[in-house]
Amino acid sequence: MRYDPFDPAVMADPLPYYRVLRDEHPVHYLETWDTYALSRFDDIWNMLEINDGTFVASEGTLPAAAVLARHNDGPVADPPLHPMPFHANFDSPIYEDVRRCTATPFRPKNVAKLRDRIRVLANERLDELLPLGRFDLTQDYGGIVAASVVCELVGLPAEMAADVLATVNAGSLAQPGSGVEVANARPGYLEYLTPVVERTRAGEPGDLPIVDNLLAYRLPDGSALSDMEAAVQMLGVFIGGTETVPKIVAHGLWELSSRPDQLADVVSDLDANVPVAREEMIRYCAPAQWFARTLRRPFTLHGTTMRPGQRIISLLASANRDEREYPQPDEFLWNRPIARLLAFGRGQHFCLGAHLARLEITIMVTEWLKRVPEFRVDAAAASRPPSSFQWGWNNLPVDVHGVGG
Repeated sequence: MRYDPFDPAVMADPLPYYRVLRDEHPVHYLETWDTYALSRFDDIWNMLEINDGTFVASEGTLPAAAVLARHNDGPVADPPLHPMPFHANFDSPIYEDVRRCTATPFRPKNVAKLRDRIRVLANERLDELLPLGRFDLTQDYGGIVAASVVCELVGLPAEMAADVLATVNAGSLAQPGSGVEVANARPGYLEYLTPVVERTRAGEPGDLPIVDNLLAYRLPDGSALSDMEAAVQMLGVFIGGTETVPKIVAHGLWELSSRPDQLADVVSDLDANVPVAREEMIRYCAPAQWFARTLRRPFTLHGTTMRPGQRIISLLASANRDEREYPQPDEFLWNRPIARLLAFGRGQHFCLGAHLARLEITIMVTEWLKRVPEFRVDAAAASRPPSSFQWGWNNLPVDVHGVGG
């Protein structure tokens, strides 16, 4: 068995590899990267709940091959405070402190206030798209709605949603052998975010708690964040809020459309059934493949002891298909009982936007099914580019001829 997340064959279709890993190599050593891959649900669930400093993200939660190629001789320290990288690279207390700065809009009560706005955005898109008869379900519908929400959260005009979506999508494309070079894409992202910070610091009116909190924050040495450093801390919102939800919405609707009996069940009571189907869509369709941690303390699993400086990648997409957790995991079952879910991660780095993502998926799926009783995905024209990380349906052309605006 040879598994490498950057191998072209794996990037094109990782699912067969995950099955072999789960069954035969639950702790798999990747010698090239001095990294271990965990593939079973329980192992990842238990590992991610450990929050005692055994695992840190000082090399990033999604390190590229160039980072993993540097093998460590012992624990890796936090990066320097300045210029400050994304806060996920730090251990406590910096990570939690900066995360709290960005968390205000994503708390459940604040997310609930966005319900009506998201519904308006979804229906505005449908008003424009449905008369066309054919469009891209991922990009034109879910992508624009999600990017519009992100724009409003970070202080950008909603009219920039299409540009933001294109920029984030381009930054997630990966090359075989290297992975997602996030650092190379960041200057493009920061061209949107740094001016927002500059305007806020200059006193321009605006309700932007994320930016206000970041400008007020002080590092342990008493220093403040520069405009660019504050913008870097917003990348999780900017990227994560833009690219994942549209792929789940489009793919989930496709799965329902290909199973008329399940689609009929969901449509029979949208308010009650879409939230149930949403959880199966997240399990089955979430595009994120893995996240990494670096060890600062020895850790033993299934008789294998990993030493400080080595890495662990938790294959969340494999956990989503683990038959030990989900019977018939390769089947899409809209009302599957889901007691536990790892698509949003777990523990210290649990997805900041999980509440918002669930709300967006629920509303976009509901509004679509209210207005589009029949639709057909053009499977021959669908596109899921190879990726070591965001392996999802970037393009899903859909035909809705005969549906009015």
